[in-house]
Amino acid sequence: MTKIFEGKVVLMTGGSRGLGAATAEAFARQGADVAITYAASAEKAEAVVEALKAKGVRAIAIKSDQADLSSARPLIDKVIAEFGKLDILVNNAGIATQGQLVDDPNLDDEKYNRQWQVNVLGSIANTRAAAPRLSDGGRIIFIGSLLGSYVPFKGVADYAGTKAALIGYAKGIARDLGPRNITVNVLQPGAMPTDMNKDVAGELPPLDAFLDLHPIRRFATLEEVAEAVCFLAGPHAGYITGETINMAGGLGI
Repeated sequence: MTKIFEGKVVLMTGGSRGLGAATAEAFARQGADVAITYAASAEKAEAVVEALKAKGVRAIAIKSDQADLSSARPLIDKVIAEFGKLDILVNNAGIATQGQLVDDPNLDDEKYNRQWQVNVLGSIANTRAAAPRLSDGGRIIFIGSLLGSYVPFKGVADYAGTKAALIGYAKGIARDLGPRNITVNVLQPGAMPTDMNKDVAGELPPLDAFLDLHPIRRFATLEEVAEAVCFLAGPHAGYITGETINMAGGLGI
């Protein structure tokens, strides 16, 4: 495989499991040095780091609670102290809180508000901290969700709202950072086989009915989505910016 990211440094938030881990490995296979963040499981994060190092690249794991906005600048400081620079930021970390309707008298305000804190304000804090220190010609990629643009079932208003917010923010910073040839895009996968999706599976429609909504009747694989992230971060996507790209098997067309 061509090492198109050799000499590049990637920060992958939420990189200890699921899509984050798969994408970190895809970057490492193509030569990038990778920093991942994790919120709780140091053991899982270190296992990912060892897998990355086995591919011949440098890798570190940094504990960083994205709900704590003050953690953003120290995070970027640690990445640059370790690797000397930062070229690619992938805002992947997030949580999914779903299932309650907005008129539910027992709506768990605290839990749903934390989702906004992590998914939106945490991603923004990391981006603000990284932007002035990101290499010219760098990349910022937000992992959104198709629910940010298309909502086919109920009980996901707040989650969908957090992902929709990233679209507007990405467009704005694409304008701000364009003069430095930094591209900013949102990739919106549909359902994937991740732990987070398993956690909310009981809040989704029955599996067969849900799959019937898809022209391509299956879930995305982590590897497919990881490679799409790598494309947006790579040399052939330098003229794509401010875009929202759906990757959901045609759901919503």
